[in-house]
Amino acid sequence: MSILGFIDKIVGLGAQVMMPIIITIFAMVLGVKFGKALRAGLTVGIGFVGLNLVIGLLGGSLGPAAQEMVTRLGLDLTIIDVGWPAAAAIAFASRVGALIIPLGLGVNAIMLLTNTTQTLDIDIWDYWHFAFTGALVAGATGSTAYGLLAAALNMVIVMVIADLTAPGIEKYLGLPGISLPHGFSAAYVPIAIVINKIIDVIPGINKIDIDAEGLQEKIGIFGEPILMGTLIGLAIGVAAGYDIKGVLEMGITLGAVLVLMPKMAAMLMEGLMPVSEAGQQLIQKKFQNRGKIYIGLDSAVGVGHPVTLTVALILVPVTILLAAILPGNKVLPFADLAVIPFALVMLVPVTKGNVFRTFVIGLLIISFGLLIATNLAPLHTQMALNANFQLPEGATMISSICDGANPLSWAFTKIMEFKVIGAIIMTVIAVGLALYNRNRIIKENINA
Repeated sequence: MSILGFIDKIVGLGAQVMMPIIITIFAMVLGVKFGKALRAGLTVGIGFVGLNLVIGLLGGSLGPAAQEMVTRLGLDLTIIDVGWPAAAAIAFASRVGALIIPLGLGVNAIMLLTNTTQTLDIDIWDYWHFAFTGALVAGATGSTAYGLLAAALNMVIVMVIADLTAPGIEKYLGLPGISLPHGFSAAYVPIAIVINKIIDVIPGINKIDIDAEGLQEKIGIFGEPILMGTLIGLAIGVAAGYDIKGVLEMGITLGAVLVLMPKMAAMLMEGLMPVSEAGQQLIQKKFQNRGKIYIGLDSAVGVGHPVTLTVALILVPVTILLAAILPGNKVLPFADLAVIPFALVMLVPVTKGNVFRTFVIGLLIISFGLLIATNLAPLHTQMALNANFQLPEGATMISSICDGANPLSWAFTKIMEFKVIGAIIMTVIAVGLALYNRNRIIKENINA
């Protein structure tokens, strides 16, 4: 079996099986003893299983409630949100997806060697985000070569964003030595920075500062995650028209989600700490002029933050309402309502944990996202048909919030429709960001 064939088989096992294997092997390469490395890998695997269970619980509860709200509102939305698992499968089934693993590993290696990134991205599963962008571009241009270029440039941009946000990820999400080169979460960071700057200059609004801990102190037990989740769940149950039993079940379920998700994320971090520490020691020993190196992981490790979860749950019914009233939107939010926390996770460092600002930015990116998903739906649907994906009964077009609403994927698709000119524009942007990042890294090393 070839190396690429072996990698394909590992990726085909899914994140919760693939990541423990990679973590165990990677930890041993870094010098961690087998027993400790194996324990770290298994702990990460259990953390992923736990997170998937909680996200599944969230989606299983929110999906039917969302459908009921849509029915009660009488919405006429023709594009079905089929969710990220379908988007990932479609991406990996494309021609770009067939080559994304070696391409992604090569991009990361080149960036590390040229000192244009501080992130060692071991989250190979999430390369599907880059493959999705590449597949969109390949569909728009009719060229696999343009698709591969888009995927590579997309990764370069996301790696730079991961580096720039890593200190904030450490401080506000409590993830030392970790960066989040996640193609979906990172795409919203530039938008968040711009909106946050605009809020800074609006008198009165710029003074509003609500943080999760302060909120909990002010309203006592009602500010605790378990109570906030329960209250939000009760409200969603009522909006869905459930009976008393259904409303109470929804309340308890979402209360459980807000309690369990941070615990599962903490288990992930427990498994990753030996790898992070060993990686830092090796880098300091072998590459003394390279500065700090971050381990790149799935943004799932950060979704347990109380600000992220609280704002995400508030945005669920708001997203349904937006879908109903937003001019130009044709997407029916459904399967991906559970991934709204992933769109918010990297906003928390930008807003410094301000609940109000996170909500405002989240509201705007969801609004933009629905329009982007509507715009990309024809391409998204064609990609699905090319991958022999079975469309839901009665559906003529599909999309998703993750990654169908991804602004970076949309920008690549629209700009690279111009082929050579578009490719030049995106290459200049990506290379320019990489060189800016290199200069920043070198300056930080000199001043350290």
